[in-house]
Amino acid sequence: MQLNVLSAGAAQGVVTALAGEFRDLTGCELACTFGAVGAMKEKLLAGAPADLIILTQALIAGLAADGQVRPDSSADLGRVRTGVAVRATDPLPDIASANALRATLLAAEGIYFPDPQKATAGIHFARVLDTLGIRSQVEARLRTYPNGATAMRELGQAKGARLVGCTQVTEINNTPSVTLVGLLPREFELATVYSVGVCAGAASPEAARRFIALLTGETTRMLRAKAGFELGTA
Repeated sequence: MQLNVLSAGAAQGVVTALAGEFRDLTGCELACTFGAVGAMKEKLLAGAPADLIILTQALIAGLAADGQVRPDSSADLGRVRTGVAVRATDPLPDIASANALRATLLAAEGIYFPDPQKATAGIHFARVLDTLGIRSQVEARLRTYPNGATAMRELGQAKGARLVGCTQVTEINNTPSVTLVGLLPREFELATVYSVGVCAGAASPEAARRFIALLTGETTRMLRAKAGFELGTA
């Protein structure tokens, strides 16, 4: 049996870490597609095979209201904040304040982040650049990718000096070649709750519910916390 999963990149590390355990429990293999939340929503609406989907809490609620996700099936994984990254071997720049972040970005030779149209962190970071008033100054040095995982992988492999990236903390933590500098300054903070739900057209709805129970249950709290999810009241 195969369980088709569409998932925001923020949950990739946790989902893949649980694939073996879920297979041992159920005999069911996970077939996962990870990417920006907007792209995953588009895939579902376009008819891609999907038993469950992991997106932001707001998008899951919207899909449930539209009949695309079973409304009684949704559950929260936790809250994820957005942070700044550098290559694992690089010194940590100052991002403690808006002025410090502005100076760091202006000095960067490359700025890596996910799709500013479809990815949660990418949309937000583009707004941060606008708020800081430096978008036009750094435009030529912006490096955007379909999702945060790809952006961080490319940052980790890139050559040059003073390279920085921005995406969800979970995607930074899941990329060994980069390290988390810290969260965005308080005035630019973004905390996103991610949720999962069974798709209305699921071929294996019961298996999907079992995976949701595993993914969001008490036994995986430590795994989610280590990955960068903040647990508790969403």
